[in-house]
Parts: sequence; structure tokens; C-alpha cells
Amino acid sequence: MAEQTIIKICGEHYKSNNALNIASQSNDEDFSDYAVLETYLKNSGARNIMLVCGLSIKYLRVNDFIAYYEKKYGSDGVKIIRFSDFEPNPSYDSVVKGVRIFNEENCDMIFAVGGGSAMDVAKCIKLFAYMDDGENYLKQKIAPNDIKLIAMPTTAGTGSEATRYAVIYYNGEKQSVSDYSCIPEAAVMDVSALKSLPPYQKKATMSDALCHAIESFWSVNSTQQSKAYSKEAIKLIMDNGNAYLNNDEEGSAGMLEASYMAGKAINITQTTAGHAMCYKLTTMYGISHGHACALCVAALWKYMVENTDKCIDSRGQSYLETMFKELAQIFGCDDSMDAALFYQNFLDGLEFDVPIPSSEDDFAILKNSVNPVRLKNNPVKLTPETIDMLYHQILRRRI
Repeated sequence: MAEQTIIKICGEHYKSNNALNIASQSNDEDFSDYAVLETYLKNSGARNIMLVCGLSIKYLRVNDFIAYYEKKYGSDGVKIIRFSDFEPNPSYDSVVKGVRIFNEENCDMIFAVGGGSAMDVAKCIKLFAYMDDGENYLKQKIAPNDIKLIAMPTTAGTGSEATRYAVIYYNGEKQSVSDYSCIPEAAVMDVSALKSLPPYQKKATMSDALCHAIESFWSVNSTQQSKAYSKEAIKLIMDNGNAYLNNDEEGSAGMLEASYMAGKAINITQTTAGHAMCYKLTTMYGISHGHACALCVAALWKYMVENTDKCIDSRGQSYLETMFKELAQIFGCDDSMDAALFYQNFLDGLEFDVPIPSSEDDFAILKNSVNPVRLKNNPVKLTPETIDMLYHQILRRRI
């Protein structure tokens, strides 16, 4: 696909060769800070734009811009069709509703504003829009189409604006949908969207982005390019983390960039055991995805450094040990285990709670929940016994 357009809003600190930059600051009287996005939308020729967003969009400045845009160009036939009828873990039925509305309203563009759920719904609407509505979309072969999709993340964590992946739930079961054609044509990075995030959400989404970068770096599918993206993401998180958590605009800008770079990395490699192990923790204990993933990666990293002899990466044990040393150097550490401990200390500073199992039965449920497909991307072999042991470490140790 063609290189993504990156539209960055609010701040002179944005500098990128492949970005459309704007330095003007926002105020309550005009939308000059959205001038590049306005030009992009106008030049697209889109008339019926489906806005896929959560209800929280009403608290964001972009919501006012969208109303302004529709009013300004309404006489030219521009119409905004809002779609928010989906859950935090979106269902297949929600996507079907979205597809029906997209076609009934003759939409010609999708603008996704939100976190991972909004992105997932928007991607699936795009992929399914021209498929046979008389048959389950999940059972059909995806046929790429030319529907324009642009995405504006309102958290700095999922990196979904850079990836070909979407997740929805069918009859309560997670379904992964993937196709390169659902990578958004443009990503809108608006710092103002992060200002109202609660502290826990900021910590969790930052952790998700960091886990994406780390897991991509050690994945058996890593390439020189994916490792470069991961390295850039890690450095951006380490350099901007404190400022981001303190609601500093430049720190927030750096975190949006980090999330995007981490997304670019996993778009090449996919995630590994850290993500495979975290999903059930989220549903069982009601903690966020990034929080759960951070707990898993901490235990997994130490175990793998100590067990490189169990390497399943085709590049061999020597490569694996060198890779862990390279990863350590990115974190400013000399030794592979020191890097794992550095990461542990980083999480200690975030003060994430550790869930308390209700009984030993929890561990059997957790162990059996792990998707073996995701484990194939992990560089060190994990047996069911090892996974059980790791879950015991994760839930018995406060991070």
C-alpha cells in the first residue's frame, strides 16, 4: 500500500519528513489547528463520511471540529454519519449494524476516532462493506476495496492506526481479522485528545505500547525494519513517559509517536507470549489490557533470558542471546538480565495492582486460555507447565 499520511495537530515540536505538519495553536474561536485535516478531508472528495467513535468524543475538541466541518461544507453535500453503537469489546453484531448503515447512507469514507475498539469496528466495516450480507462475513474471503479509512487514536497505546489487525467477538469468542487493506490511509495525531485520559488509562496504554515494542523486538518474525521501529518506540517511551503522565504536551506528542512506531513494528511481526497470556487476565480480573500485558512481559522476559537454550527462533540460540543484549542496550543496560530488572523497576514505579486469584482453579483456566498460535511467535519454547509456572509468578508477586 502507499505510505500513510500522518496528520499531526497542535505543536511546533512535530518534525517528520513524511508528515503534514502544522504549528498553529488551537483556541476556542477557530479551527486553524485542524487546517491540514480540513484540507485532507476536502481534497478527498468524500461526501458521506461515517464517523466511528465512542460516546466520549463529545469531550474532545475534534468533536467540535467535525461539527464545524459539516456546517461549513454541508452546502456542498457533505454529511457526517455518526456510529457509536458498539461495546468496549465490540461484537460481530455491532459491526453488521455499522456495515448496514454505511451502505444505506452511501458512505464513501470512514473516520475512526477513539481507542482500539473504535479502530477495530471501523476496520471491519471497511473490510465487510462490499461483501455478501447474506452470509457470515467472518466466513468469507476478504476482498480489498478502495474505501478511504482514516484513524485518530484517543489513547497512546494500541498503535491500531498503523496495523492491519482488528479484533471483534462472535458469540462471545474473540475473532481476529487481518488484511493489509484495512491499514488506515491516514493517521491523525491530536495531542489534545490525550489530555482528559485518567492516570490509570495513561499508564496502561503506555505499557501496551511498550509491550508491543519489546515483544516485536524479540519475536521470531522480527526483521531489521521492525527492530528499528521497536527501538524508536522504546526510546520515545523512555524519553517522554514522565512528561506524558504529567500531561505535558510535548510528552504526549512523543507518546503518540511511540505508540504509532510500536504499531508499525507489530504490524510486521505480530505479538508474542506476553499478549497471548494477558487476555484472560483482563477478562477474569477486570484490569486493562496494557496492565495485564505489562505483568506478563515482566515475568516472561526474566524467564527467557535464563532459558535461551530453549530457543525456537530459527536464527538460533546465539542470535537470541545477542538480541537480548541489543534489547538491553536500548534500555541503557549492559546485561540482559539487568534490562529485565530495569523493566521490572519501571513497572514498580507505575504501581499496578496485582490481581488476587480466587483459588488454584484460576491457574488452570489461565493456562488453558493461551492461544498456541501466538506462542509460535515467541523465541523461547513455553510448555503448558511453564505457562502455569509463569502465571503463578505473575499473580503471586506484586509489580
